Amino acid sequence: MDGIGFRNSVSGSPATAMAMFGDKPPEITPCTVNKSLQMILESDADWKTKTESRLKALEGALGKLGDHLSLPELLDYEMEDGNDETPEQQLQQHSGSGVVGFGGSSSALVGPSSSSNHSALVSPQLVVNEKHIPSQFEVIMDDSAGPAAIPGSVISPIMVYGADVNRAEQDIITKGVITSEQAQAFLDIYQNRLDHFLYRIMGDRKTLAEVRKASPLLLAAVSAVGALHLGSPDFDKCYQEFVTIAAGQSFSRKNTVEEVRGLCIGAFWLSGLEWQCIGAAVRIATDIQLHRSIFKALEGDRTHYLRTRLYYLVYICDHHFSIAYGRPPMTKQDDTIKAASAFLQTEHAVQDDARLISQVNLWSVKTDVYETFGIDVEKPLTVDMIDPIRRFSIRLDEIRAYWTERLAHNRYVGNYPRKGVGLHYHFAKLYLYSLAFRGVGKPGFKSPDVALDIDELANSALLSATAILRAVVQDQEIQNFLNGLPTYFDIMIAFAVVFVLKVSTKFAASVAIDTSEIRSLVADLVRVLKEVTSNMHPRHLLTSVTRGAEILLERCCPPELRGPFPSNAHVTMSQPIFDENLYNMSSHWTGASADNFFMGEFDFLSTQDVLNSFQPDLQYQLPPQP
Repeated sequence: MDGIGFRNSVSGSPATAMAMFGDKPPEITPCTVNKSLQMILESDADWKTKTESRLKALEGALGKLGDHLSLPELLDYEMEDGNDETPEQQLQQHSGSGVVGFGGSSSALVGPSSSSNHSALVSPQLVVNEKHIPSQFEVIMDDSAGPAAIPGSVISPIMVYGADVNRAEQDIITKGVITSEQAQAFLDIYQNRLDHFLYRIMGDRKTLAEVRKASPLLLAAVSAVGALHLGSPDFDKCYQEFVTIAAGQSFSRKNTVEEVRGLCIGAFWLSGLEWQCIGAAVRIATDIQLHRSIFKALEGDRTHYLRTRLYYLVYICDHHFSIAYGRPPMTKQDDTIKAASAFLQTEHAVQDDARLISQVNLWSVKTDVYETFGIDVEKPLTVDMIDPIRRFSIRLDEIRAYWTERLAHNRYVGNYPRKGVGLHYHFAKLYLYSLAFRGVGKPGFKSPDVALDIDELANSALLSATAILRAVVQDQEIQNFLNGLPTYFDIMIAFAVVFVLKVSTKFAASVAIDTSEIRSLVADLVRVLKEVTSNMHPRHLLTSVTRGAEILLERCCPPELRGPFPSNAHVTMSQPIFDENLYNMSSHWTGASADNFFMGEFDFLSTQDVLNSFQPDLQYQLPPQP
């Protein structure tokens, strides 16, 4: 009787079955598999398991090799798994009718979405290759938002697991670039010192394990900055890894606040990457809506408090380099910036937040100056520009007075909170008053109705520049800060040196200046900087500033010509007369091109290539794997 006949014959009630077989149940004969066939099946299963394991190991090794060689196409293929559908087709199936495929086929519009993040998450079993594929989108209707919501908020991309590179494999410790002990040393110097110069970008203190878990980019940034300030030979490797990871995540859909922290750290301390890093940080900060956290932060939400203070850091960093390099800032004075004072009244605010907001206030004024007077350094000041300059000066005076008396000694960076405000104040005044030199030598410069005002502003600019240099020369504590302060302060020192040397040699007749005193001051500065930088990493920006300042001093004041000089050198601001070739420094600032004095007619619009010539070595070799 075959199996089918047996099943048919016993169908029915249990009594029918017992009547058919009697009192004794049917006897079942055990089925025995041939021994050789059993061995073949077991062997086949074992072989398949081992082969799959080896293929996965090979795929992982190729992935790492592709990362190291910058050849992601090594794994640019689709695995054959019996499914001939493309990832796009799988997306359509998983997304169902709730997706409107922009760029592809569209389906019906769905009703309200209950997802908290407004994204339909595709099953982890859906595996796609690492290249980016065009996104699919869903149209959502959030019941918690009113009709006046942001238009773009009703369209949300569908996240696909596996579309981004596995970030755990980017960990520079896992890759063998540095050891855990080295990473711990770099993290210690960063969290115990450097982070406190910038009001704690890291936010709450983190262990090495927490940093590694948070973001490979953050770990690489902290390691590179820590290695730089410890003078470690591992700096170049860490720098390169930071560049590689940051570049690889440019189009990632999974960036978080930790990537913003890492990019801010890179922008503040790694010369040559400032603008690239802060540009990416601003974009990501906007993507993850940091600028909208202020509303819940004011209600006492600690998570949004931390997000808001990170946005303030992005704002400060953006404006640091916008003003210095004469580029329009990307962040504006939005609701978050306008609510800076209210932010300090929240329950979570601490002393570091007061320092943070003091910088927001200061840079808001500088940005107003930038937007009021523009970037045309060839346009002389007119009479209607004088009063706005004076009003901006008063605002800066008020900010300095207000914050100097409110900022206390810091256990990590001493009196830097108060002294830092002073340095920023003098540099802001130098930036403001240097407008007096716009259009020098051009028709209309120093017209009779503004001549006295321009002379007054020019002398005030000189006082601000010399105040910066004297602070560095005379204050031992500030000297101790220099191997830790962000690169902005190195640019500050460089500009002040160039300014006073150019004014003392080219415009000494129209500015109340003792040229011999200026040259003595710059000589003292060079001496101090050489001592400070003697133990610094050669890649530190201040070492280049020191060399450049020394060369400038030698050219402006050769040893055989040093001595007392009259304050009026028979030249005028409107018609300077001196040998331009004597001051041609284009070949001395680390080989980069620049104008004669690393500045465009006393404005902050010079090329950043001069002080930021260090670029990562794309051909460096990784250490052998242990």
